[in-house]
Amino acid sequence: MNDTLVSLAIIFSQLSLLAFGGGNTILPEMQRQVVEVHHWMPASEFSALFALAQAAPGPNLMIVTLIGWHVAGWAGMLVTSIAKFGPSSLVTVLALHAWDRFKDRPWRRYAQLGLVPVTAGIVAASAALIAKASNPNAIAWAITAFTAVLATKTRIHPLWLLAAGSLIGLTGFGQV
Repeated sequence: MNDTLVSLAIIFSQLSLLAFGGGNTILPEMQRQVVEVHHWMPASEFSALFALAQAAPGPNLMIVTLIGWHVAGWAGMLVTSIAKFGPSSLVTVLALHAWDRFKDRPWRRYAQLGLVPVTAGIVAASAALIAKASNPNAIAWAITAFTAVLATKTRIHPLWLLAAGSLIGLTGFGQV
């Protein structure tokens, strides 16, 4: 158990420092570590925990806490939460101080402009990873694509989209 807690602490501390542009940017690496490297759960379960975390109130990275709980119970939940949110919070405080200090420098604007497409690309990669792990067939892919279009082109709240997906799943539509 101690080896598992140490592994969780190392993985989520590293992910904490890589979560540039938002927590969802680290989902591909989180999924790779949890599913492929350590085999703590299958990809479908990771996707289910991600969906649960997104539906629950609170921070959108509640998946970190759920993974910790799944892997090592209360201790895992505590370790993953502290490891994920501690280092990035410290770096954020230091970076904001420096960012404010150099607010009049021209390089700051260029840095911001360059980081926007990088962050968008990393978030898109995260979405593709979750979709790949969640969609066993063409019907599920079509539902995902339709939902993505609705989410980006309308003002429908994401919880309504999740509820609709749950109802579709309960009907058995698209099951293999």
